[in-house]
Amino acid sequence: MTDPAPPAPADPFFTVGTRLEDRPGRTGVIHTPHGDIRTPSFVAVGTKATVKAVLPESMKELGAQSLLANAYHLYLQPGPDIVDEAGGLGRFMNWDGPTFTDSGGFQVMSLGVGFKKVLAMEAVGVRSDDVIAKGKERLATVDDDGVTFKSHLDGSRHRFTPEVSMQIQHQLGADIIFAFDELTTLMNTRGYQEQSVERTQAWAVRCIAEHEKLTAERAHRPYQALFGVVQGAQYEDLRRQACRGLESIVGETGRGFDGYGIGGALEKQNLGTIVGWCTDELPEHKPRHLLGISEPDDFFTAVENGADTFDCVNPSRVARNAAIYHPDGRFNINTSRFRRDFTPIDDTCDCYTCRHYTRAYLHHLFKAKEMLAATLCTIHNERFTVRLVDDIRASIEQGRFDEFKAEMLGRFYR
Repeated sequence: MTDPAPPAPADPFFTVGTRLEDRPGRTGVIHTPHGDIRTPSFVAVGTKATVKAVLPESMKELGAQSLLANAYHLYLQPGPDIVDEAGGLGRFMNWDGPTFTDSGGFQVMSLGVGFKKVLAMEAVGVRSDDVIAKGKERLATVDDDGVTFKSHLDGSRHRFTPEVSMQIQHQLGADIIFAFDELTTLMNTRGYQEQSVERTQAWAVRCIAEHEKLTAERAHRPYQALFGVVQGAQYEDLRRQACRGLESIVGETGRGFDGYGIGGALEKQNLGTIVGWCTDELPEHKPRHLLGISEPDDFFTAVENGADTFDCVNPSRVARNAAIYHPDGRFNINTSRFRRDFTPIDDTCDCYTCRHYTRAYLHHLFKAKEMLAATLCTIHNERFTVRLVDDIRASIEQGRFDEFKAEMLGRFYR
């Protein structure tokens, strides 16, 4: 029988700072073995231990506090044992700041039904529990013990259970990891959503137990904070039930989860309401991570309703397709109007790209299909996103959140 898991460091994992008046939003600090994360904070996504097209050193320079990698992808390639042998995710990718890994649940199910990055942001359409993208083969099946799936790389068969997800994430060695959950879409029926919440709760119990066991066995590694994941789709009672259920799980050590992720497909128009239901129920002294948002209006909505951190691939993904974030809105740099535009993307931006290159040059790179186009535009989009959330945090501390929200969104979406 293994010894009980050692406690987390004596200092609190999360400290609350300035609060928004009459709303759950707040600033704070998450304390990790590889540094502090001042919240609210955008966590840049480096899916396969890299933010696509950008050096980790560039991510540090543009102000990213932390990076998130994907357990599913790193499990398939190069394998978590290799990352573990390298000394963990941060050392493997030459990133000395805080790191996150997700559980793999999103990718197992979303890739498994052919939806890739996006499942739904609106609940329009037929209700079905056999949701699958048009023309795609189902690659994943779920049961009460776990998920069996085919690799999207070579078709080989694999199985994830709560225990396997914990084992993979402990080998990857991120500072913050997530419990294995069942992902549903907004198209699933109410009955299936109920079953899924219960299944995710049962898996969360198993994740806590395996996490405690592995923490004791791997005492030579820094403590990894474990976040439970709240499901329940667009249903208030299920979201609240999921939150209360996760909070009730304490494990052998009595610690429970170190924080919580708000997951699943979310209706954009009800994003704030759904986050608010969760923050009503979740403990005030633990951080809340909202999985998968990156648009400016979503940031403000999430923050004022109590989300502390959030991640999304969008800034880098759209950059590779020539879409650029700017205070006056998003635009495509590969259109003809920028062919002779010798100004920077944004003359108020301090990123490497805006300090050194013009719109005309970026337009040329995309037209010439040069790889540098993706690098320079990703640097800008990630800096825009990181700086926006930093400015939101500063506006809370300065007592001008609502004014900043009106100014920024009024300009961006006009």
